[in-house]
Amino acid sequence: MATTSVNHMLHPLLHHPKLPSVLKYPKLRSSFRYRYSRVRPASALVATESETITEPKDSADLFACPVCFEPLIRKGPPGFNLPAIYRSGFKCVKCNKSYSSKNMYLDLTLIAGAKEYVEAQPSRTELFRSPLVSFLYERGWRQNFNLTGFPGPDEEFKMAQEYFKPAEGGILVDVSCGSGLFSRKFAKSGTYSKVIALDFSENMLRQTYDFIKADDTILSSNLALVRADVSRLPFPSGSIDAVHAGAALHCWPSPSNAIAEINRVLRSGGVFVGTTFLRLTSSTPAILRPFDRGTAGTYNNLTEEEIEDLVKSCGFTNYTSKVQQAFIMFSAQKP
Repeated sequence: MATTSVNHMLHPLLHHPKLPSVLKYPKLRSSFRYRYSRVRPASALVATESETITEPKDSADLFACPVCFEPLIRKGPPGFNLPAIYRSGFKCVKCNKSYSSKNMYLDLTLIAGAKEYVEAQPSRTELFRSPLVSFLYERGWRQNFNLTGFPGPDEEFKMAQEYFKPAEGGILVDVSCGSGLFSRKFAKSGTYSKVIALDFSENMLRQTYDFIKADDTILSSNLALVRADVSRLPFPSGSIDAVHAGAALHCWPSPSNAIAEINRVLRSGGVFVGTTFLRLTSSTPAILRPFDRGTAGTYNNLTEEEIEDLVKSCGFTNYTSKVQQAFIMFSAQKP
């Protein structure tokens, strides 16, 4: 894989003038007014701060307990946006576990609330939990992807939108969202009734919020920030219309577990779109292919054939892909 090394990408950015603020994340102010929208922000109804609504488990808030997958009861202000969800509490009706927002995102990991236990993750996962890497992701790191064939965020977004046409008006989850580069684009497009920016990295979600708070149109839109494991998605089965995973598959500890879980939460006809770095391309000489597996390094890069086989083996159909150098965008549907 012809990716640029971490040190090479970091070196020109280590003295970024805003870098000292990477650990300073202001909390949401309690003076926010709340907007509630069933389809798009333009149809929002305004509620006062004093209103507290306990919503039943079938309220279509979509969140489920990551332990038992039972729907969560929500207590708090109405609406599916950052201010409303931040001020809400969530509780599982089956296992009685409570979940709450923390530092601008809703923590729906299995170990949410744990005080002593810390679960070690593979180095490729831990790398993106770093405050430094999270800060640099949209400030030079992601821009280096074009060296390996990635066409750039704007073009990638257009390509994804074409694949997601069957899911227009539905609910989209941007898994492994990083700093929310594509989550913000999906939310601003107005194409989806709800957008959920989901990542395991606390610092990536904080960066996502920092970018969102600078744009009032996104802050009040139907967008939620959620911390969760892609192999244990906190949604009921068959509740999601579209799942996007941008430059993510190669970082997952178990791509098969993650893709099977994406299949579980998608409704019938739901669309899965992902991009990643290929380990090999069609131009790689056949004589070199058997030796390439051992040179993949930290990341779990796959071949075109392996990705197609993996996605289909996890129950998806209508697989298609577009390849440019080491870049691949693939799409598939749940039957």
